[in-house]
Amino acid sequence: MEPQLDTTNLFLGIMAAVSVLQALVLIGAGIAGFMAYRKVMALVNTLEEQHVAPAMGRVNAILDDVKGVSAKVKEEADRVDHAIHTTIDRVDDTVDRVRWNMRAKTSRIVGIVRGARVAIESMLGHAA
Repeated sequence: MEPQLDTTNLFLGIMAAVSVLQALVLIGAGIAGFMAYRKVMALVNTLEEQHVAPAMGRVNAILDDVKGVSAKVKEEADRVDHAIHTTIDRVDDTVDRVRWNMRAKTSRIVGIVRGARVAIESMLGHAA
């Protein structure tokens, strides 16, 4: 009995054809993927040039303005703080001067009142 290889050869031919077809499909998918990648990258670059870059420029300008305003506010706050401390120091000095002057002027009156009280008590003490 002689082996019949016709069926085996037919299946081998079909498998070879399918393998070639698979290779072509894989090559086509790779090329299609590469083309899609190039289109997406071109779209991303266009989007970045037209939208992201101008927006970043505006954002950076706004941040620069905010930085300038915050620096100015800090300077003004420091100036106001210095003015408040200076005013408080002056008020403290004025209070100390007024207190000293009042004590100096009232100490004479207090001395006179105490002297009068002692004199009255001593007179009343001798009279009893």
